[in-house]
Amino acid sequence: MDGSKAGDAALSEFLCFATYSANQAFHQFYAPLLARVGLTYPQYLVMTLLWSQDTRTVGEIGRILNLQSNTMTPLLKRMEGAGLIERRRDTADERIVRISLTAQGRALRDRLTGLPGAVAAASGMTAEERGELIGALDRLRRNMTEAARTGSAQGGGQDAGSISGT
Repeated sequence: MDGSKAGDAALSEFLCFATYSANQAFHQFYAPLLARVGLTYPQYLVMTLLWSQDTRTVGEIGRILNLQSNTMTPLLKRMEGAGLIERRRDTADERIVRISLTAQGRALRDRLTGLPGAVAAASGMTAEERGELIGALDRLRRNMTEAARTGSAQGGGQDAGSISGT
């Protein structure tokens, strides 16, 4: 959107709607594929982290995935109940909980090896285009996170504090 009033703009001009609707499309694509192996998308993300490096702390997983502990705990409990992970308190510091894959969790990786390729193909984008988009989305996330943290917008002369509520 280029500075016009929110009420004057078509929804298709909102950056937030473009990212929201793309997220919805990803969900529609992933959900049935992951359901075949009993995973939700957030669980798949946790598994992907653990497949790349087994045994991580709950805090580390939460930071990487940008999930709060009140979301992480039930998510991890369901995964533990499904036999995919083990949760163990650190022996040196019991406040720290370490998450490790079980044999069943490690074996699940083999059933999902084609998923990244299927997503790439479904995107209809070249590897270069996907890389550029990932870079742009990373920058967008960082900028929006900082703007939310500070309560102001980056550039454009707009200050989030100037939005009035009724």
